[in-house]
Amino acid sequence: MAAKRVSIIGLGLIGGSLGLALKQAKGPELEIIGFARRSEVAAEAIRRGAVDAIEPRLAGAVSNADVVIVATPLMAMRDIFRKISRHLSPHAIVSDVGSTKGQVIEWARIHLPGNINFVGGHPMTGKETSGIDQAQADLFRDCIYCLTPAPNASSEASKVMEYLVESVGARPLFIEAAQHDEMVAGISHLPLLLSSALVSTLARDDRWAEMSTLAASGFRDVSRLASGSPEVHRGICATNQQAIVGWIDRYIENLKDYRRLVLENDQELEKVLRAARKVRDKWLESEGRRFNK
Repeated sequence: MAAKRVSIIGLGLIGGSLGLALKQAKGPELEIIGFARRSEVAAEAIRRGAVDAIEPRLAGAVSNADVVIVATPLMAMRDIFRKISRHLSPHAIVSDVGSTKGQVIEWARIHLPGNINFVGGHPMTGKETSGIDQAQADLFRDCIYCLTPAPNASSEASKVMEYLVESVGARPLFIEAAQHDEMVAGISHLPLLLSSALVSTLARDDRWAEMSTLAASGFRDVSRLASGSPEVHRGICATNQQAIVGWIDRYIENLKDYRRLVLENDQELEKVLRAARKVRDKWLESEGRRFNK
């Protein structure tokens, strides 16, 4: 089944970028219908060409769509699934772009009709800023785009999503939801909490106003993720608690080792720092290159 009509629910950074990328890749052969809660977001999506048309009601947005992509914050997805369930076409494929997959698949199982093919999605890309005005057609170029089909999803539905992912320039990776959530908790969710915790720790000090004038590129780089959406980050934590807490515990134990090495002025600290640099440099030489686009 080739998708001829795609509905994008939520037209922020990811939803808007998906629309731009699909229009750039497929042109008039693919109709894109958008839905946004705020009229100004809908108007901007039309102005930028991210969608062909806006539907003011969810029912109208998903009606007759071959593929429905829910690009809202995670905590809104359960209600979206419930509201669209009676209005989906029998052949529809539903996907999402959420940063966690296990809970989303469970919501889809509960609230979507049994004949609907759900193929979860998570593009491993983004910015610390959000909104339709930040959307860009090349956001997905060369990025890994995780796909997690629900147990009842057909192979044909998976192929359709794989094709759409490749169309926007991303690299599809089929992965089990539990494995996805565990690994992404380490390389994505833990860093955003560390970034925010760093800012919170320093801001609580009475000298923060003075210290902030000294902060330069090192602080800017490490604290970048703290500028992300608190709503999005809370949703991530609420839907992946155990995996995130597990990585926090491991990080705390490792940080204790660093603390000991600093206090002891141990030569071992230099070895640990060299090993960490080697790991990061190797990553930058391979997959990390795509972040320098």
